[in-house]
Amino acid sequence: MLDINQLNWQKMQNQLPAIVQDANTGKVLMLGYMNQEALQKTIATKKVTFFSRSKNQLWTKGETSGNILELVDIVSDCDQDALLVIAIPSGPTCHTGEISCFKSNVVFSWNIISYLEEIIKSRQNNITECSYTSSLFNAGKSRIAQKVGEEGVEVALAAIDQDNETLCSEVADLLFHVLVLLRARQLDFTKVSDVLISRIKK
Repeated sequence: MLDINQLNWQKMQNQLPAIVQDANTGKVLMLGYMNQEALQKTIATKKVTFFSRSKNQLWTKGETSGNILELVDIVSDCDQDALLVIAIPSGPTCHTGEISCFKSNVVFSWNIISYLEEIIKSRQNNITECSYTSSLFNAGKSRIAQKVGEEGVEVALAAIDQDNETLCSEVADLLFHVLVLLRARQLDFTKVSDVLISRIKK
């Protein structure tokens, strides 16, 4: 657990920069500042709270918008003068309505699942005739489940008879359809991650 008294408050004039990271996707969401009171309130309430330097007062993220940041963990850097806040957002973090205050179109391998899930969810909520993903949702869960089965067979066959490039392509197809099936059941991959993590801990 973070020891508040060990932090280097004097060096930073009693305010530490706090970078917020999404616990599920790893995406950097925002940068804020915390004084000791804001940090203590964050830990006590499990809702990320900052110190507003412009208004000279505490503010809990989402207190007006409802887009709170639920605390998972807080760690400090090696110099004890910066904080990494790991949290679960309940909605867009940026006041502009964007998921993150840091806009980037770069897709990294470590967050491809969350990136795909955003696209799949968008196709579910905005059905279009030209979208293959939308057509899957229109066909219903049974058809989506059938596609998962078909893709699973294709992965198995590729593993036996095809080259590595073909195998990877078939695995990508299978993973995509699994994500669509999860979305059709109103689930996301974090539920699967939770199961995997629980198994690792055993």
